[in-house]
Amino acid sequence: MDFPERFSNLPEYAFPRLRGLLDSHAPGGAPLAMSIGEPRHPMPSFVGEVIAQSLEEFGKYPANDGTPELLTAISAWLKRRYDVAIGPERIMALNGTREGLFNAAMALAPELKNGKQPAILIPNPFYQVYAVAAAAVGAEPIFVPAGPETDFLPDYEALAPEVLDRVSVAYLCSPSNPQGAVASRDYLANLLALAEKHDFRIFADECYSEIWREAPPVGAAQVAAEQGINPERVVIFHSLSKRSNLPGLRSGFLAAGPESIRHIRRLRAYAGAPLPQPLQRVAERVWADEAHVIESRRLYGEKYDIAGDVFSGVDGFRLPQGGFFLWLPVKDGEAAALKLWQETGIRVLPGAYLARDVNGENPGKGFIRVALVAPKEETQRGLIQLRDCLYD
Repeated sequence: MDFPERFSNLPEYAFPRLRGLLDSHAPGGAPLAMSIGEPRHPMPSFVGEVIAQSLEEFGKYPANDGTPELLTAISAWLKRRYDVAIGPERIMALNGTREGLFNAAMALAPELKNGKQPAILIPNPFYQVYAVAAAAVGAEPIFVPAGPETDFLPDYEALAPEVLDRVSVAYLCSPSNPQGAVASRDYLANLLALAEKHDFRIFADECYSEIWREAPPVGAAQVAAEQGINPERVVIFHSLSKRSNLPGLRSGFLAAGPESIRHIRRLRAYAGAPLPQPLQRVAERVWADEAHVIESRRLYGEKYDIAGDVFSGVDGFRLPQGGFFLWLPVKDGEAAALKLWQETGIRVLPGAYLARDVNGENPGKGFIRVALVAPKEETQRGLIQLRDCLYD
């Protein structure tokens, strides 16, 4: 029996790979998971109440693109947060943004670009769904390093014009996973100008936009509106998983130009998995509430401060501008993760598992990703043990 070749070169996913590295070894202390980005701050207190009020709607097929009330709530949030007017007709609710990041490529990436195989630009390291989306649409993935030499953001402008002319989609994550870098207004304006010049779309993964250290990150749609850019040029993706500590709700959204959203919704009608209606009711309430977001951000701020104190003086350490990961420099990420597990029981993710080898180099090899999702005291204990194990 034959299987498709297009997925044959996908490496094992990061977390099964991590289990293969660590699980045959005994932990050196009480296990502490700092490897996975699963928020553990309190979710909004009204979630259970809204589900209880909407229980009978589990007996109905859900609105495929999102209820009118949910889409209106998202549109209002975009106006409050970014001062951009994106109507409900340009928004689609998602069953988690991973679905959207994949299916938007399926709906919008063409089979040919200027008569050639299209290319999809991917920062390296990156959220792994970007690569499988490129494979699914038959595009060439071009992994662009996002390391300290470019402030942990990909320098797409440095690519050759003949490469850029083949690009159909450029993925960008800001604040970035795993590095916590934030794209500035100038960076986004330059990327939009590049997309205009070479005629490609930007898929802006902004799932960590509400977790920031000093100032709220600007958004791609916001800068596009300021610059008068064609709204078809940008698709934005947001989630309640990180913003509102609701990873199990599997609720997010995408917003796009009128023609793009028409194509995306048409594919969803055939192949999508809409969010159950009671969960859409929860999401509607959650997008309308900021109090829990402010409190969660305060808790992350305390953990940023702890990390800054613990790693003060560590060569190459930098606090993230946003998100909840530390991207810590080490000699070798796999060796560091194994040593940490065997000597302390702390579980972190080798940076190489989030990146791809290009010309024999993996830009994640000299890093580990550490999630600041545990309660403050637990996080502090883990970070101190990590520092003493790897840096002292």
